[in-house]
Amino acid sequence: MYSRQIFKDYRFWCLAAAGIALAVLFIHPREQRKSPVFDLTFFIDITRSMNVEDYQVDGQAVSRLEFVKQSLRDLLLKLPCESKVGLGVFTERRSTVLFEPVEVCSGFAEIDAAIAALDWRMAWAADSRIAKGLLNTLEMRRDSGSRLVFMTDGQEAPPVNPRYRADFSGIKSAINGLLVGVGGMEPAPIPKYNSRGEREGFYKADDVPHRSTFGLSNLNPEEIEGYNARNAPFGSEAVAGNEHLSYLHEAYLQQLSAEAGLHYHRLAGNELLFEALRGGDLAEQKQVENDVRWRAALAALVLLLAVFV
Repeated sequence: MYSRQIFKDYRFWCLAAAGIALAVLFIHPREQRKSPVFDLTFFIDITRSMNVEDYQVDGQAVSRLEFVKQSLRDLLLKLPCESKVGLGVFTERRSTVLFEPVEVCSGFAEIDAAIAALDWRMAWAADSRIAKGLLNTLEMRRDSGSRLVFMTDGQEAPPVNPRYRADFSGIKSAINGLLVGVGGMEPAPIPKYNSRGEREGFYKADDVPHRSTFGLSNLNPEEIEGYNARNAPFGSEAVAGNEHLSYLHEAYLQQLSAEAGLHYHRLAGNELLFEALRGGDLAEQKQVENDVRWRAALAALVLLLAVFV
């Protein structure tokens, strides 16, 4: 009589069904589903202007580099399994690869830790030749098979001499990718650090060059004050400017992206970045195995709530 009563009690059947659902979790059920799969290599500008704090996170000012790092770490959570992510850094006029693309689910912890460890002190030179660096990166990654995502504020330091602009004609559209503009549109001071990595205020106008002094001037010698072909090809007059301040050089980056055959996106958050990656034709549609253990876990939770609540 008592055993019959147990079998009539709905709680028994709920517990039994919950036990079966929990057992299913250990089978690791999966299903095939068509999904966009990415193979991306991110190159991050780590020059000093990336230390400018013109982003806000939870009401706190953060640097461009920190915002990039946070955006990429959040992005990792959105990329489907079988996607791959590689990482590199840019400074001076060239980039270097930290690691080749790694599958995001199996290598999540390692990728996340590498992104978190990015630091401006990793730079091997102080100059910031954005166009030259982008060209170098495109040439280096041309045959890699991985899509390129180059993230920078676009500030050339020192400014580019128009006579010697980078020529992308030989590499245009050779690789599919995204040029991501980082930073605010209003000029902001660049933090200054000493040789021990300690912050010492901000760069001033006298601390930085405001024009290029490389090669020949793009101006007519007759228009240059104090011109001397040998000793002063750019003239003797001091040049004033605002190169000690930094902002997102968006028009310049849009020009570079067009010359290089890349898409352009302004970084405002990880959600928009993910949409830009999808909209930029940087994904390949594949049949991917998806983990569906959450369904069994959800069923077990509902059944247990029915028993105890």
